[in-house]
Amino acid sequence: MPSITVGAENSGSIDLYYEDHGSGPPVVLIHGYPLSGRAWDKQLVALLDAGHRVITYDRRGFGKSSQPTSGYDYDTFAADLSKLLEQLDLKGAALVGHSMGSGEVTRYLGAYGSARVERAVLVSPLQPFLLQADDNPEGIPKSVFDGFVQAAKADMPAWMTAFFNVFFGTGAGRDAAVSDEALQADWNVAVSASAIAAAVCIPTWGTDFRADLAKIDVPILVVQGDADQALPIDKTGRRIPAFLKDAQLVEIKGGSHGIPWTHAEQVNSALLRFMDGSSVDSTRMAASTAK
Repeated sequence: MPSITVGAENSGSIDLYYEDHGSGPPVVLIHGYPLSGRAWDKQLVALLDAGHRVITYDRRGFGKSSQPTSGYDYDTFAADLSKLLEQLDLKGAALVGHSMGSGEVTRYLGAYGSARVERAVLVSPLQPFLLQADDNPEGIPKSVFDGFVQAAKADMPAWMTAFFNVFFGTGAGRDAAVSDEALQADWNVAVSASAIAAAVCIPTWGTDFRADLAKIDVPILVVQGDADQALPIDKTGRRIPAFLKDAQLVEIKGGSHGIPWTHAEQVNSALLRFMDGSSVDSTRMAASTAK
């Protein structure tokens, strides 16, 4: 089982499980909470068929990676990503992060620069700053995050069920593209995560990424559903381009938070055009993806 060691806890190492497939320009896919690299199954094949080398990995605490009791903050997550890129000696890479994974992408580029990265994609992103503050009135009150933490600590399996109702919700019920079996598979992955990570990762969603965004000097694509119930687009994706030097925003009409699964064809089309250096027309894309 391929893994890299990113730290240690007492007598054991902290290892990240990863998969490395194909050849060509490298793409690193970083999953969202509370899933694993398998969340990218529908993107993996499309990227391989297009001639890319595709790397997925499981965040610490999730999937097949180690489940330490510490290191659940974006400085550490970005350091983990940096060690992966260095060990695999990736150059000219594209970083693609979904939801919580968008934080690794943004903090990595803000802290480590773009020497190894050619472009990046934020799918259903957290940015720029989700927590309500005096200088960020558009954010979400801290009490909301505190409630999520308490729910995750009190009954993790029940919390995951409630979370996925929002993850795949559109405001008018669950997205019809999600089968009962797919939802069950995601729940199974989620409840196998570290109980500690499931709770303590939640406050990281309120990380202020505004300074990181301002440092990014590579092209960025933002892809988000306009019906995202977990991270409403008005608080996140639509605000991001104002902080970036080179950004494109694609809104997927009717898309939930889980668009890599529910709207894979549209997400893949946007990804592949962007990887090829083509402009992605947000208006055209949104119109073509209407259900």
